[in-house]
Amino acid sequence: MSQKFSLYGDLTVTENLDFYARIYGLDESRHRTRRDTVVALTGIEPYLERLASQLSGGWKQRLALACAMIHEPEVLFLDEPTAGIDPVARRELWDLLFALSGQGVTMLVTTHYMDEAERCTHVGYIHLSKLIALGRPEELKSNPDVTPEGTHRFEIRCTNPTGSLALANKIPDVRDATMFGDTLHVLLADSLSADELLQRIASGDVHAEHRPVDPTLEDVFVLMSRAQSKRLEA
Repeated sequence: MSQKFSLYGDLTVTENLDFYARIYGLDESRHRTRRDTVVALTGIEPYLERLASQLSGGWKQRLALACAMIHEPEVLFLDEPTAGIDPVARRELWDLLFALSGQGVTMLVTTHYMDEAERCTHVGYIHLSKLIALGRPEELKSNPDVTPEGTHRFEIRCTNPTGSLALANKIPDVRDATMFGDTLHVLLADSLSADELLQRIASGDVHAEHRPVDPTLEDVFVLMSRAQSKRLEA
């Protein structure tokens, strides 16, 4: 299932499904059975007679998934399946993928959305065309490149997070800092305590507070990519 919608826009939903069933060599009986199955699975029945070009982005992705699944593959490759669709359609598409996974289908998904990577059983990171890490999300988060020895991660909540971020990035003991919603996530060297950091970036802010946090998969990707780049430059 490619990232760009690549089915035939001048064919209806039914015609696209029939075309792909024949391309995959399904006989007439299995063809009808599988078409009914993928239509029920994706919920696309109300649009069977609509031209594919007239579907919304979310329904185009459902049709693409139905065509990819019509021959009942054991392994499914999905290239950024939720790119360009709205949050509701995105959630619904992932629900479909989980349903397929529950039926024993193995899926390899490429994505730039780290919250989607969190949904996967195993995650691999590609940087500069090289696979630099592969493992379960919890294993990747414990990689020493992500939270090196002598550092800790904190979430900082304060009144002026953007101003505090600019100050934090000027402090050598702050190894990494980024906005996370309305808070800061900071990788801090043990030589500077979180209380001392708050004094320097949010002095006088009576509402400022901190707490330890675990790295996100976005933290993992950013920091492991930087570490790999440094190794290549060495």
